[in-house]
Amino acid sequence: MKVLVTGTAGFIGSTLAIRLLERGDEVIGVDNLNDYYDVNLKLARLNRVKQYAGFTEIRGDIENRDLMESTFKKHKPSRVVNLAAQAGVRYSLENPHAYIEANIIGFTNILEGCRHHEVEHLVYASSSSVYGANTKMPFSVHHNVDHPVSLYAATKKANELMAHTYSHLYQIPTTGLRFFTVYGPWGRPDMALFLFTKNILEGKPIDVFNYGNHRRDFTYIDDIVEGIIRTLDHVAPPNPNWNGDDPDSATSKAPYRLYNIGNNSPVELTHYIETLEKCLGKKAEQNLLPLQLGDVPDTYADVQALVDDVNYQPKTSIEEGIANFVEWYREFYKV
Repeated sequence: MKVLVTGTAGFIGSTLAIRLLERGDEVIGVDNLNDYYDVNLKLARLNRVKQYAGFTEIRGDIENRDLMESTFKKHKPSRVVNLAAQAGVRYSLENPHAYIEANIIGFTNILEGCRHHEVEHLVYASSSSVYGANTKMPFSVHHNVDHPVSLYAATKKANELMAHTYSHLYQIPTTGLRFFTVYGPWGRPDMALFLFTKNILEGKPIDVFNYGNHRRDFTYIDDIVEGIIRTLDHVAPPNPNWNGDDPDSATSKAPYRLYNIGNNSPVELTHYIETLEKCLGKKAEQNLLPLQLGDVPDTYADVQALVDDVNYQPKTSIEEGIANFVEWYREFYKV
């Protein structure tokens, strides 16, 4: 297939692009290499992808309407995976406009490209943050998600609504994937595992929010990518049993689906830190802090819909995943 992947210099996007290229797909990769975090890490990821002959790089913003129109027109991808977004819950409190531009305007350009160029299937990144103020565990794609607690979460919920509209109006198959705390080699420097590892190795204290009482459904990068590929290959179908009197939020009469991709096994943040300490052979000095604005205390994914439809469930333990990350970090940063 010819697959347009946005965010190919990103953590998930670069790993996905390599998997697609290795199986023989052609990848058209879009990324703007912004400086939200270390551009050198993004370039290093991108250089791994560029080693494959089937990769075409496009440097720019998905919110650039002319660029996206010309990209769809020239390359005519059969399927699209949209991973480009302004990421980060806490940063959305500081720079809200970045989220509207990338996550709303940019996503509109993706939808319009799919509409006008007969794309077979659009898969896009949503987030576990859409569950917001929900407390019923585990989080199910069939639950109501109308109470986001950050602008980042609100834009991801908006993406799901926008995708449904295009599935309904134009019969474009769309699949939204709610990722749960992704970690692993080549990860993001603004995420906890990266920050903790860096500070522990440098002998600096780590900031532990909610006094360490968080529980997170940490999901290893390879599991996330496998879930993306399986759903990409399974074109979203309509649900013939969908009923407007009792509407299911995860399906539709239109070709539209939502899935959680999480480890289905929440882990206490304190245990996560202890596991990291063992892998590093060094104890952390902890700076215990209250819950941050925009954060939620717990996440826990119900992945039954993913199992039912594509026969897949993430399975990598945090012990294995953190060990792999630490090995990569030491090698990449020569520590």
